[in-house]
Amino acid sequence: MKQILFCITLLMTAFFGTSCSNSESVSSSGAPAEFSQDTLSGMIRVKATDKKVSLGTNEASAKANERPVMQVSFDYDFSIGKHEVTCSEFNELMPSSTGLTLACENGDLPAADLTYYDAVLFANARSKAENLDTAYTYVNASFDAEKHCTNLEGFAYHPEVAGYRLPTEAEWIYVASLDWNVKKAWLAENSDYQSHEVCSIKASENSPCDMIGNVMEWVNDWLGYFRDTTVQNYVGAPDANAVGQRVVKGGSFRNAEKSVTPYSRGDVYTVTSATRANYVGFRLAYGVIPNAVWLNSSGNAVVSRIVSLVNSSTIRSLTGTYRTKLAFRNDVSGNLAFVDFSGGTNSVVEINDTLEVYHPEISPNGKKVAFSTGFEGVAGKSALYVRDLNAKGSNLVKLEVESAAIPRWRILENGDTVIVYVTDAGNNKDEASFKSASTWQVKFADNKFGTPEKLFDGAFHGGISEDNTLAVTGARLLRARVDGENEVWYNGEQACNASLSKDSSKRTLFLDFGSKTGRAFVGANYGTHERLLVADAQGNLIQSVAAPAGYSFDHSEWVSGGNDLVVATLTNADGAHKKIVAVNLADSSVMELTEGDELWHPCLWQQKNASSGEDDFLNLDSAGVYLSENHEIEQARFRIKLELFWKNLDSIKVFFAGSSRMEMGVYPDIYPEWGMFNFGVTGIDPKRDFYFVKNYALNHLKNLKAIAVSIDLDGWRGNENHLGLVLSSGVGYAYDANHDFWKDGLPAGFIEAVENGFPAEEEEVVNFSPRGGLQPLSNGWTFNGIEILADSVFKETEMSYLNERIDELKEIVKIASERNIYVIGIMFPQAPQYKNTGAYGLYGMQRSVVKKIIAQLNTYADEEPYFILMDENKMGDHDYTDDMAQNRDHLSYAGAQQMTARVESLLRSLKW
Repeated sequence: MKQILFCITLLMTAFFGTSCSNSESVSSSGAPAEFSQDTLSGMIRVKATDKKVSLGTNEASAKANERPVMQVSFDYDFSIGKHEVTCSEFNELMPSSTGLTLACENGDLPAADLTYYDAVLFANARSKAENLDTAYTYVNASFDAEKHCTNLEGFAYHPEVAGYRLPTEAEWIYVASLDWNVKKAWLAENSDYQSHEVCSIKASENSPCDMIGNVMEWVNDWLGYFRDTTVQNYVGAPDANAVGQRVVKGGSFRNAEKSVTPYSRGDVYTVTSATRANYVGFRLAYGVIPNAVWLNSSGNAVVSRIVSLVNSSTIRSLTGTYRTKLAFRNDVSGNLAFVDFSGGTNSVVEINDTLEVYHPEISPNGKKVAFSTGFEGVAGKSALYVRDLNAKGSNLVKLEVESAAIPRWRILENGDTVIVYVTDAGNNKDEASFKSASTWQVKFADNKFGTPEKLFDGAFHGGISEDNTLAVTGARLLRARVDGENEVWYNGEQACNASLSKDSSKRTLFLDFGSKTGRAFVGANYGTHERLLVADAQGNLIQSVAAPAGYSFDHSEWVSGGNDLVVATLTNADGAHKKIVAVNLADSSVMELTEGDELWHPCLWQQKNASSGEDDFLNLDSAGVYLSENHEIEQARFRIKLELFWKNLDSIKVFFAGSSRMEMGVYPDIYPEWGMFNFGVTGIDPKRDFYFVKNYALNHLKNLKAIAVSIDLDGWRGNENHLGLVLSSGVGYAYDANHDFWKDGLPAGFIEAVENGFPAEEEEVVNFSPRGGLQPLSNGWTFNGIEILADSVFKETEMSYLNERIDELKEIVKIASERNIYVIGIMFPQAPQYKNTGAYGLYGMQRSVVKKIIAQLNTYADEEPYFILMDENKMGDHDYTDDMAQNRDHLSYAGAQQMTARVESLLRSLKW
């Protein structure tokens, strides 16, 4: 009943402005009884044990990641900041920690324009200042030119540590819901679109200030989906989604009262760990979260988390390519887990299944994975499966034989792809038992197994050489089959985890038990599995690498196509397989890849880059590298669009550029005869869009007939440097500029270099058609509410910027007209409800001012035959119906079809 009343009072707040509270009682100080004075400076103690809070909503109009309602219960208390961290508080700690100093007009203003990583580094800095353990760990940190942290490689949050941190989303909502009142908050109605001193809207002595409004607040969680269930001690998703989204809460001085809800989790633009804005800040929390529970994308509770410790750039420095994948067994769940390092976020994906997974082996093309249900050293029946290496583990097929274990892929001289397996993987010490098993291979093509073929007696599951003259195995004894004859190597001493190199060197990798032969070769005593040992084609030891201090090796394997690279697990003194590492035999270096509770049987796959054919002209560390490790969705989409652009050069006749209104509002594939290409990308910045029109479209599109650009007058303020953001995302942009944007033609191998550059997330890539189109859903014009996110009155500097961009548009028209290319300026429709606000659209601008600018543009169109203004908004009096809208200022696919049809009709009417 309490939760029902809470939902009712929230609705009352939205419509009538009354306050509401989820608190059971109020203390004598006026604060909810759940709040009390804390011994920690600037903190409030929150009683949460045995309490519950609702996350999300069941409102059908809400975003998918905000639905449904999920209950979260607590069995702990915690502390939370009285107010958002102020500018002066931030500057007291961070200059000496990271070198970042904020320029603030007032030290009591909330610290803002900070990345998520800036916030967690502040939390760590305060923990260190008070001699506490840090709640966040990482391997390496990256900073931009302004000293903001843009990436923490190997980042992990440790809920078991008593240190300062950000509040979880559940904690934040619980605290905010105890005294929710949008009438007591700095929001668009009263803020003058700027932040205010913390606690300037008074709260009771023991209550937190500014939970609503002032600045939006980072919370601790990765953005994940809710489920209709109850989760205890919920701490978000276990790792990043495809674009690495984070959660922000509470709204800001830019948001209207009716748009700020407890369940809102994001902003107008996609929020990642590297995002920063002048209306986003944070407050601290403190305390252990016992038995923390994450909820993965499948809705399953995760209590044993696996963390990737390296980013894609680090992997590329090791393997020479971003196209690298790691597969392994999570021994806690028994499931297959993998990391695709070409995906940017490097999230650990686990395929939930009832099948036990041992010895996963990635196929030569990186798209499949084979595994068995039995493992080395254990006799008995085993099944062999192959499935797609994706989150669903789709297209699962089983080899229908009596028993098959420890699969290994091979490509034969005739080009066939086969899987080698053994009938039993048990202890090979007994000669008769060993020979009773056998080694087989089976062709695998079109997701089907062929007919198994016996190769020879004996379970040689360590691999077969390219020339078929050597096979090895190790499950007590290191055995080899050399030119058809069986041998025992390593003086008959105990050995295991034998793996034959996947090149022509015929080296055998294995582990021992501190044996006499190994000690003699190393020249020192060592313990079980404390050394990786390498033998040549005759079984003679040629190399040894020591495990890191405090660890021993296990599950060692050669890396596919890696020459001197080895992958293995590290086992601690308690026998737990805590980490997966890559070992470079060329210099004996050890690189940590992942960390978890029990990680087994790693397989590291890398794709070899084909020869670029550019005769060493291109610098492959720069050419086509339009994206880097930690990036925004806008940067990823430009990388996607540029690859499509280069691949479609000869067929593009009509080039569309602009903001997300263009990105969503035109679907080029409808009219293939016109060779349309949509280069629109989220973010309003005409300077950015004109940069790509001038330097890419006009330089390279030899068949270009028309250019269409979005004219977003309400957003042409110059407040956001989207061009700088895009150009900073990869060295490929500077490389293009330094080569005069390849005006004289692309060098050989350039497009292949683009394809092999740091890739955008596959989940983003598949959203776009081959011509750059999207198909947004129809949500209606009022989806997300009718808001004005900026002052309708443009400042003098903003009007100056707008006029400069109009002049730049005219410059483009001049260049295009000299080549008989038309320029079409499209004013996209926005919600007709803006007619009742006094503002033109989402980002303001007085309607009277807009009318004057439109009149000026129409006059210019009358004078310049190669410029056409398409005013599809018509000051809100347009004919784009509700089902044609994705939200208040974007078209859906239905709307895009109408818009594209009208552009096509215009094109047909022009003289060519």
